[in-house]
Amino acid sequence: MVSLVKKINILKHVLVPKHRILSKKEIAGVIEKYNISVVQLPRIKMKDPIVKALEAEPGDILEIEREGPSGNYLYYRRVVE
Repeated sequence: MVSLVKKINILKHVLVPKHRILSKKEIAGVIEKYNISVVQLPRIKMKDPIVKALEAEPGDILEIEREGPSGNYLYYRRVVE
């Protein structure tokens, strides 16, 4: 039997904002800029489809570029179990 299920690349879907994993240097810059610690960042679970698609690991920080009424802005989340 032939499967007619087509997989969708959620990283390229029009409704999914742009996500990327930050480098250690970039994480240090974000922490310094906002004067926070890593544990103060909002969490995103390993089970999240975008985390799976990016192959992110616990402890990684994701940068999410969102569109708002006054333009684009950046949002950060840390990956947890």
